[in-house]
Amino acid sequence: MTDFILARVLHVLAVILWIGGVAMVTTVLLPAIRRGTPAEHRLQAFHVLESSFARQSRITTALTGSTGLYMVWRLDAWDRFRSAGFWWMHAMVLTWLIFTLMLFVIEPLFLERLLGRRAAVAPEATYRLIEWLHRALLGLSLLAVAGAVAGSLGANLFDW
Repeated sequence: MTDFILARVLHVLAVILWIGGVAMVTTVLLPAIRRGTPAEHRLQAFHVLESSFARQSRITTALTGSTGLYMVWRLDAWDRFRSAGFWWMHAMVLTWLIFTLMLFVIEPLFLERLLGRRAAVAPEATYRLIEWLHRALLGLSLLAVAGAVAGSLGANLFDW
């Protein structure tokens, strides 16, 4: 197995664990908490259950970013970022950047406290916001993955 193949395998596995986890949190965990937990306790229940996944997400996003960067470097594919035809490369980097900032900077530095204060005043609206943000991030993630799969096979998702 070459270094590039290993990088791609690790990249895809990391993306599966990361985005698959986001899908599970968004489509299963958040709705289950909404249905089974009183509004004033939802944020706390979400944090308890999501904390294990947050650790996994930090590892898989770091692995995704490092293997992605390695593959771009190894292929000397920097020029793809100057072409609209490779929009999916931009989408992958944007998705990765948003999640990385959320996981490593925004959440730990201030978002958790901000959401906690907001939930104390408006628990239902805060939880709806969390669900909306997760849906938006999942949608962006799935668009990036679909575009990357089609693009890596020489097709453009929007040419159909």
